[in-house]
Order: sequence, then structure tokens, then C-alpha cells
Amino acid sequence: MRKTLPNIMQDLLHLHYVLHDLSPNWNDTELPINHTCAIIIKDFYGAEVKMTKVVVGMSGGVDSAVAAYLLKQQGFEVTGVTLRTLGSESADEEDARHTCELLGIEFLSYDCSTEFRECVIDPFIDSYLKGKTPNPCIECNRYIKFAMLEKAAAQIGAEKIATGHYAYLEKLENGRYTVRKASQNVKDQTYMLYKLTQEQLAGTILPLGSFTKDEIRAMAESAGLDIAHKGDSQDICFIPDGKHAQFIEENTNRTTDGEGYFVDEAGNILGKHGGIWNYTVGQRKGLGIALGYPAFVLKICPEDNTVVLGSESSVMCSSFVCDEVNYLSIDVPDPGTNIRCKVKARYHQPERTATIEALEDGCVRVTLDEPVKGVAPGQSAVFYDEEGRVIGGGVIRK
Repeated sequence: MRKTLPNIMQDLLHLHYVLHDLSPNWNDTELPINHTCAIIIKDFYGAEVKMTKVVVGMSGGVDSAVAAYLLKQQGFEVTGVTLRTLGSESADEEDARHTCELLGIEFLSYDCSTEFRECVIDPFIDSYLKGKTPNPCIECNRYIKFAMLEKAAAQIGAEKIATGHYAYLEKLENGRYTVRKASQNVKDQTYMLYKLTQEQLAGTILPLGSFTKDEIRAMAESAGLDIAHKGDSQDICFIPDGKHAQFIEENTNRTTDGEGYFVDEAGNILGKHGGIWNYTVGQRKGLGIALGYPAFVLKICPEDNTVVLGSESSVMCSSFVCDEVNYLSIDVPDPGTNIRCKVKARYHQPERTATIEALEDGCVRVTLDEPVKGVAPGQSAVFYDEEGRVIGGGVIRK
């Protein structure tokens, strides 16, 4: 069956990235692949091919800057977009604007502070007040970053969006899209992308999966970008000083219980705590109580405002349940289906071999081959296959 022009363009682009993966000497920046595709197609069909228009999320950092640079080099028509999550213009936005000027691409900014408050900040506060430990970056990616970039793309007639995440994007033989771990595990960000929808992934380009951070900075420097050696963002973007407990106290409109009691596993009072939002399951340091032995947070109980402490052996966990499950590489499995995989229960933890079981209520039970420390309700568990592709993930419930 004869392929259409978009099919041929996609095949040639795929070949380009395959060659990049196979050869460490393959240099994206020396081959504007979209232009090459257009030349090939013009030779065969005698017609001009319009370049794909793409919106790149610009954070003001080096990763998104190089993502925009690479896509422009590959022949895309690029527009940089900064999302104002906190309302006013920031120094990062100014860096993004200047980067777009240096690259010779259009720059736009969108105020999404209301959506950010509703979809990220308020749920973050609510989770901590319920004794959970949320990951706001995951929620932000699905409901703010990718959703708002899609909206921006629709407004200017762009066909694709792109970000500077370190991950590969794949379309599988079953027709589904998923993300695969970046070549450099230390920078891999697939954990943060597991909640994306199939529609979001289908319209996305992730150009940085094969690069190291040093390579990204070197490309930025060679391109003359001022932010080549700008430091990476740290902590939660809306809590730059890392003091999340203080942020919650200053930004909640709910009445909080404040001080309560530390108790042991038998319910015996050990001392006072300063508010349950100060703690997370698995925490040992910064508890503000000396018991003469290493004590860990085992459980946070908002119903009676207590924090249960215990030994390291008691904080180990080998089985837990996830809700809000989202599948990427596979369709939703039938209840009772068991899948062997690797599971990451926190962003900075290594994956652990496990079995996941689909439950009747749409949840997933995770059974680890070996117990781990610090499995906290509110955090996400992400499931990977042997090739590093994301099967799916969910929010740890208990």
C-alpha cells in the first residue's frame, strides 16, 4: 500500500533517531532532518513540503532551550512558550524570552496561575493535611504543562508540542504510546510522565532522551546561549526555599489541628509533634524527638492527629495498593491479571522487581520481591518493563 507524505516523513524521522541511538558519533545538530525529508520528497513528488510547526515549553533553563535549538536545527518551525504558573513575570521567563531571541524563534507566554492553583497547589496542601506525601510535579505535567502547551499549540496552529524532559517517546506495535527511560539513568524523568494521556503523548516530541547533561550544556554553549551553565532548578517550583510545612501553614484556608502526639506502634505517647504536614512515611531526620534509638515515621494519622514512630524493620514494606492508575504501554488489564515488572516507589529510588495485580476496583496491588523503606501514601509508584518502558503507574494509597 502506498504511503502518504506524512507517513514517509515519520519513517524518515524515525530512521534519524534510530541512527542516533545506534551510533554515539551521530550528531543531530549536523543534520536538519526535516529539511532532508523535504528534499527527498520534493525529488520524488515534485512538491514542496510544509515544515511541522511545534510549540516548545520554555522554562528558562538549559534543557528546554536545547530542545528548542535541536528542533529548529532539524527543520521544525518552532515557537517557544513559557507558562506563568505563579502569575507575574519571573527571571526564568526573561531567560526564556532571551533564549528565543538568540534562536530567532517566536516567544509567547501564557498566564495559567489559576489552573496551577486549582490543579497543583491546592491538591498539594490538601494531601499533606490528610497525612499523605504528594508529588506535585507529576500533577503539573499532566494538568498544566502538557495541557496548556496543547492549548497554546491549538491557538497558533501547531501540530506538535515538545519539552526538555529526559525520556524517549515510543509508539508501540499495539498502537499505544509510552515513554522509555533516557540513556542516562541519572537524568531520566519518565517517572514524572506516567500520568500523561495517550492523546498528550501522541502529540508530543521529546528530543533529549539520548543526551547527557554535559552534552546538553556543550550544545547550548556552542549555540551561543547565555543559559548554557545556568543551574538546574531545585525542590518544588512554588516552594523555592524547600520549607513546605511553612508554605502549607501560610496558604491553607482550612483549620489545622497543629500540635499532636508521637506514639509508638502500641499507641503509647512518646512526645509532641508540630503538625502532621511536617512529616512523611520513612522519615528519620528532623523529627524533633530523641528516643535513644533511630526512629522512623511508620504512619501519619490525621483522624487523631498522631504520628506513629517505630524501628527501621517496621518501616520496611513489601506490598501496597495504588489507585488513580494510568496505563501507558498496555490497555487496562482485566481484574486478576498479574504482570511481572520493575517498580519505582519514589522518584529517587531504584526500581525493584515486583508483581502487579489488577484489582476489581481499578486499583493495583504491588508485591515487591524484597521489602523497601519509605513507601509513602500520596507518592507515585511507576511500573517498568524490561526495556525501561513505562507500563503505567498509580498513587500509593496504603
